Amino acid sequence: MSDLKSTFALGIDLGGSSVKSVWVNASGGILARETASFSAENPMEWAVKIRELLSRPPERVVDWPLARVGLAAPGLASQDGRCIRCMPGRLHGLEGLDWTEFLGSPKKVPVLNDAQAALRGECWLGAGRGVSNAILLTLGTGVGGAAMVDGHLLRGRIGRAGHLGHTVLDVDAPPDVCHAPGSLEQMIGNCTIAVRSGGRFKSTHDLIDAYRDGDPAAEVVWLRSLKHLAGAIASFINILDPERVIIGGGIARSGDLLFGPLQGFLDPMEWRPDGGQAILVPAELGEYAGAFGAAHAALEPDR
Repeated sequence: MSDLKSTFALGIDLGGSSVKSVWVNASGGILARETASFSAENPMEWAVKIRELLSRPPERVVDWPLARVGLAAPGLASQDGRCIRCMPGRLHGLEGLDWTEFLGSPKKVPVLNDAQAALRGECWLGAGRGVSNAILLTLGTGVGGAAMVDGHLLRGRIGRAGHLGHTVLDVDAPPDVCHAPGSLEQMIGNCTIAVRSGGRFKSTHDLIDAYRDGDPAAEVVWLRSLKHLAGAIASFINILDPERVIIGGGIARSGDLLFGPLQGFLDPMEWRPDGGQAILVPAELGEYAGAFGAAHAALEPDR
């Protein structure tokens, strides 16, 4: 182990109530992983939890101060990749925090948007292995997204690229949190389930359970949601031409109850020149995808 700073990495994914982390080597071997909860009511407790991670590395990382570190978090990452420059409303103190300085790292700590990091992780060790063109959709409270084209993770001018959940599907509907009317997030995100179901269901999981049990009203709501999702995916395919469409998040754990009807709606919508078809696949890395993506960014040779 002569060059530990390029061999080991700590990948960190900061969420709304917990910090997920993985220690890995350059080939993707997992040395350790953990989840540390924090209270959003305690200012900067999440930052303390993250700093503590560096003080207790796995035994095999003997020169841990030289290990590389990468961080994923919600919001828009800065152009220089040193901080989250825009994350209004929660995680007070995150905006503008220079993680390289805060952690005292001898190497730059790359900072990524959490969804973009998750796609990077999936394309390194998960459902996108060996693929240069892929998109990721995470279905949960909202709809996260990211896109990789020709091996490059899209960021755009100010970091908005890949926010697929805020695609406009109905221009006459009310706007979502990013000002997009009738967005994909509004059509399938758990944040709107009460509205979409007329108050009958409190969560998407309740809706899916009722659909599984043959409830006719649940079938109408769920299938309409999936039809909107299929329409959005068909558009993403035309714009980005992915080989794989990776679906993750809590709702994606519904398995065939999601993927079966979704594929049925997508088949007649997808343009397939020469028989080319984008393949729908479930995400594989689960809640640690962003941490793996952050570690992979930290392991880039030029860091």
